[in-house]
Amino acid sequence: MKKKAFDDRFNRRGALMAALGAALAAPVVLRPAGVLASERSDRFARRNASSFRAQDWRDHFKTLGKATIIADTASRALHFWDASGSDYRIYPTSVPISEELTKRGHTQVVRKRIGPDWTPTASMVARNPDLRYMPPGPANPLGTHAMYLSWPAYLIHGTHDTRKIGRPSSDGCIGLYNHMIEELFAITPVGAQVLIL
Repeated sequence: MKKKAFDDRFNRRGALMAALGAALAAPVVLRPAGVLASERSDRFARRNASSFRAQDWRDHFKTLGKATIIADTASRALHFWDASGSDYRIYPTSVPISEELTKRGHTQVVRKRIGPDWTPTASMVARNPDLRYMPPGPANPLGTHAMYLSWPAYLIHGTHDTRKIGRPSSDGCIGLYNHMIEELFAITPVGAQVLIL
């Protein structure tokens, strides 16, 4: 009797494992014929807010300079290289909420500040008259650290609102999680070259 109970359990477990294996294999079997892996990843990258596209600094700059940052608004990622090229890092970001607010091109880090204060721009106040100056603190829209670019009112900064990361949600700036901007802030010198794509 004990042997039969063991065989029944074993057969049920075997059937369950076979069903699980079939379920895991199904996505591979059901994939559309003739679609290359690279085509699938490109299609999904356009839809996935957190997918990163590879970037190579040599496609955009002659040298690494003091350091290089490429902020890719399409894949919502910031790429960092130190002066030697040995330290490469990538961070998820928020990006401008519209094309009209997105400024693209070459710039550089001209100033850095821990505990930035925030003053809304005239266009922000025009859209939302309730916006007011905000001193440094946990609710500040610039988060804990900010790196100011040579373009007026454009920054790479932290955010207290983690829902913004991976989304078009800013008024022109590139936002990072506070713990990530703190890390990037520490390794980025003033004078680092920046490209917003």
